[in-house]
Amino acid sequence: MDYFRKYLGPSQGGVQPTGADTVERLVDRVQSSTLLDDRRDAVRALKAMSKKFRLEVGTQAMEILIKTLETDRSDAEITGYALDALCNIMSNEPSEEDDETPIQVQTDLGLQFTEIFTKTPSNISLLLSMLEEYDFHVRWPTVKLLTTLLTNRCKELQECILVSPMGVSKLMDLLSDSREIIRNDALLLLIQLTRNNGNIQKIVAFENAFERLFSIVDEEGNSDGGIIVEDCLLLLTNLLKGNISNQNFFRESSFIQRLTPFFDMDSEAQRSQAGWSAQKVTNIHLMLGLVRNLVSPNNPQQQTAACQRTMFQCGLLMKLCTILMASGVPADVLTETINTVSEVIRGNLQNQEYFASVLAPSTPPRPAIVVLLMSMVNEKQPFTLRCSVLYCFQSFLYKNEVGQSQIIQTLLPTSSDVNTITAGQLLCGGLFSADSLSNWFAAVALLHAIEDNPSQKEQLLRVQLATSIGNPPISLLQQCCNILAQGGKMQTRVGLLMLLSAWLADSTVTVAHFLASTANVPFLITQVSASDSDEHELLVQGLCAFLLGICCLYNDDQNETFSRASLRQIIERRIGLETFTDKLTQIPKFESYTKAAKKPHLNSKQASDIIFDYEFTSIFKSLESDVLKAVSSAAFMEESKKKMASMQEHEKVVNQYKGLIQEQDQELNETKQLYQIIQQKYTNQEKEIGEMKDLIQQLKDKNALLKAQKAPSPAVEDGKKDEELRSLQQEMENLRLNLTEKDSALGRLKDDLTRAEAQIITQNDTEENKENNPSEIAVLSATVNRLNIDLQECRQIIANKDSEISRLQVQYNEANREVETLKQTAVVNSHSEVDTSSLEKEINKLKEEKSQLMERIKKSNEENLKAIDKYNKLEEEKKSIENDRLGVEDELDTLKKEQEDLLVLLADQDTKIDKYKTKLKELGEQVDDDDDDDDLGDDLDDEDEES
Repeated sequence: MDYFRKYLGPSQGGVQPTGADTVERLVDRVQSSTLLDDRRDAVRALKAMSKKFRLEVGTQAMEILIKTLETDRSDAEITGYALDALCNIMSNEPSEEDDETPIQVQTDLGLQFTEIFTKTPSNISLLLSMLEEYDFHVRWPTVKLLTTLLTNRCKELQECILVSPMGVSKLMDLLSDSREIIRNDALLLLIQLTRNNGNIQKIVAFENAFERLFSIVDEEGNSDGGIIVEDCLLLLTNLLKGNISNQNFFRESSFIQRLTPFFDMDSEAQRSQAGWSAQKVTNIHLMLGLVRNLVSPNNPQQQTAACQRTMFQCGLLMKLCTILMASGVPADVLTETINTVSEVIRGNLQNQEYFASVLAPSTPPRPAIVVLLMSMVNEKQPFTLRCSVLYCFQSFLYKNEVGQSQIIQTLLPTSSDVNTITAGQLLCGGLFSADSLSNWFAAVALLHAIEDNPSQKEQLLRVQLATSIGNPPISLLQQCCNILAQGGKMQTRVGLLMLLSAWLADSTVTVAHFLASTANVPFLITQVSASDSDEHELLVQGLCAFLLGICCLYNDDQNETFSRASLRQIIERRIGLETFTDKLTQIPKFESYTKAAKKPHLNSKQASDIIFDYEFTSIFKSLESDVLKAVSSAAFMEESKKKMASMQEHEKVVNQYKGLIQEQDQELNETKQLYQIIQQKYTNQEKEIGEMKDLIQQLKDKNALLKAQKAPSPAVEDGKKDEELRSLQQEMENLRLNLTEKDSALGRLKDDLTRAEAQIITQNDTEENKENNPSEIAVLSATVNRLNIDLQECRQIIANKDSEISRLQVQYNEANREVETLKQTAVVNSHSEVDTSSLEKEINKLKEEKSQLMERIKKSNEENLKAIDKYNKLEEEKKSIENDRLGVEDELDTLKKEQEDLLVLLADQDTKIDKYKTKLKELGEQVDDDDDDDDLGDDLDDEDEES
């Protein structure tokens, strides 16, 4: 604490201040100090404490440090201290100075402070702007801080950099920095930045990243380079893995050709084990991963084919095959090289043909395929190497009928040299060896040799094996069945069952040969019907069920004993359809099946994990439903025959019901027609009642008009009233007649409804006496109930209309009484006029108030417009002042820089003057210290001329 004593002052009462107290005083000094030197010293002290007191510095000083970056960024020294302090408090690396805090707590602190820092996007923009400073003490800690932030909160920081203008470009410019430490840390930053973000990967790629990275790799020595080459390759992997756009750009820009020099194996040291350092092995692994990313089976087929074609044309495939056949290559590099060659040739006929022509440097020369198969069936070889050889063999045969034919031909008897080792001999030896894993590898390899190739399946039937001296040869098919029947390890049985399933699939000839042996089907039946709960045994039982189902599916019925129908019957009786289906559908539920179905390359870590092959899972998916249909159709036919007789009897009953239903439909239609007629009559009556209402209203209007009129003379008025009374009496008479007609029509409607109800009741009685199907009786009962409800509604409507007619009759009587009253009235008093003077005054008052309110609104709008104009002018003045302030700051910065340059020049001039004075003194000239620079310059010029 002595270091801080002159800044913190004496301790109170001799008590040593705590770390939090010290940080608090330093923060206060940064805030309150007006001199840059004082602030710089305080920030330096905070940086020194930031490792041991991360919590205290982070909680109290983070905002002050950020503010320092904003206000004092012109001073490189204080900016560097602030950046270093922020790096320390956000770092996840445990501090050696802080032994008391657990490592997990330190890691959590860094994550929490990073989260606080990244919540403000302007902080990230500030750091990105710091990268524009060329000063080492500013740029380097900025790169480290951004790397730390990306490590802790990668996703959030990626989003901030993505939306920041030229953010990615500023980071890419760091690769061109001449200082290697900044360039190398920039590589680490970009590795974190491009992780799992396709958009940033595209931007980085189009910022000329590939060219810059390959230039660095070339400068560092390609595969012989150090950790910098590894970082470049990691960044390239991030840019290319799963990003089809970048892969297209990489290929179209001819960068695949630049991969070739990386795999040069010309020197003798490189071919020996001693030439493979640990760093070189890592670099080769990463570069092989780059190649695999470009030709991955998960990529679009068109993209993969284009990259494969380019790799062949530029000689990259040849270089890889050279490593493949070279001696002294480490096992892990050889394994990854085999995997890479596999994906470069997979599905590309030209590359497959070239690979078939590659010869191993042995005596005599052997094809590369044979040498690789020798490693695959050799149980002493590393497990991963054997898996990679199988993958290479599969890729060589993928969509390659010529290659499949060549492999099968090596299994057939020929007149070639018996001492020559062929691929067929190796596969047969592996298929029947004592090593279960070799059995599995050989069976899967043969599966790929006949996959989707019916002609080669038939050719494989010709393969004959010599079992022992004196015994006749046996076919390969029967030998596989015999080994399967003997039991053995699970891997051996699974491999043989997969091979037989692929062999018999879509090949009736092979199925016929399989069924020709009377022992094969009983063995499969025994296996499928077994009730073993062991997981491995359930798996074998499911595969046996699948093989048995294929025998049903592709059976040509030439074998009477095991024809399609007989096999179905055997399955139904001996196994049971439900059991057979359960065993078969259980296969996709195994974890090993799901894992194998994801991708063709084997990724198992140990031999016991290998069970299923990728191509077999494809075969199973395509045939599973067909097998189930082929087997279950037999049971369906049996059940149909049993039910045929009962169906015929049922059809008779159904016909009877159909006749009954037709009769009931006819009766229902008649009832519906009757109901529609009643409904129409009701509508007409309702319309007429409406017309009667209108007529009565007209009478009321006339009556009111008579009351309002004034007569000039009693005689004339009496005459008019007599005429109107006569017309009213005539209209009343007409109304009486209409009401009488309506009453008679309603009576007829009631009679019709009564007859309809009686008819429906009769139908119900008839239906009760018939023996009907319960479901049909329920439907008819529901229909009859609905009609009964409709009839009840009709009755209710008619009752309502009766009440309406009664009401109209009452209104008619009231109108009659009003007519009688009119007869007795001789003089009609004039109506008094309404005094409207008060109303007019109120209206005028309201109009005046309205006009006053409109004036006030108009004035308020004008004031608002003036305020808006004033606000806009103030905003413009504010922007102008801000621009002037920025211009003044820029000029100030420029003047400061010019002043610093002048100071440097003056210092240089003083140095030169001192040097020249020294020379003059050495030459014997008297020099006064007060001589001005111009005289001294003249003397120096003269002295130079004399000398």
